[in-house]
Amino acid sequence: MRGEVKRSTPPFGTHGYEHVDRVYITCQHIGEIEGADMRILLPAALLHDIARDEQNHAEAGAEKAKSILKRYGYTLDEIEKIANAISTHSFSGKKPPVSLEGKILSDADKLDALGALGVYRTAVYSGEHARPIEDFIAHFHEKLLKLEGLMFTAEAKRMAQDRTAYLGEFVNRLKHELKQEF
Repeated sequence: MRGEVKRSTPPFGTHGYEHVDRVYITCQHIGEIEGADMRILLPAALLHDIARDEQNHAEAGAEKAKSILKRYGYTLDEIEKIANAISTHSFSGKKPPVSLEGKILSDADKLDALGALGVYRTAVYSGEHARPIEDFIAHFHEKLLKLEGLMFTAEAKRMAQDRTAYLGEFVNRLKHELKQEF
């Protein structure tokens, strides 16, 4: 399944395969600590952005994942659990996860938007969408600096602290440099 996802996902960009791979690895880490069902969590991590270009990518991705999972021999119960985790992972979806696996997937996806990776991904997104620097900075305040408070698991909360502090330092430094006070 990993190869299929890699072939069907752009390699780079804010939601490219490199993002999917980082979320997968973070899910492994948090899942082991939190006692998640890895047979549910890891396929959900691989498939969480397969419908990224669609209106409600989490819901659309959950539906698209079902046919893929059937081909790989998952049971109907497993497919429903994986699809549920995918459908509830999105920050903008406003549908909070209920299962441990859904919470971990949501946390891992949000963690990839924090720290130095968060700066990189926000810059890439701004370039992809021709956003001015004011919008770039606003994104940190409107979304990224709030993510730490939205983590579900203890391990993700721990990981988010340092990454959020870094984002705050970066934004303050950027604002200072934009003032051109020498």
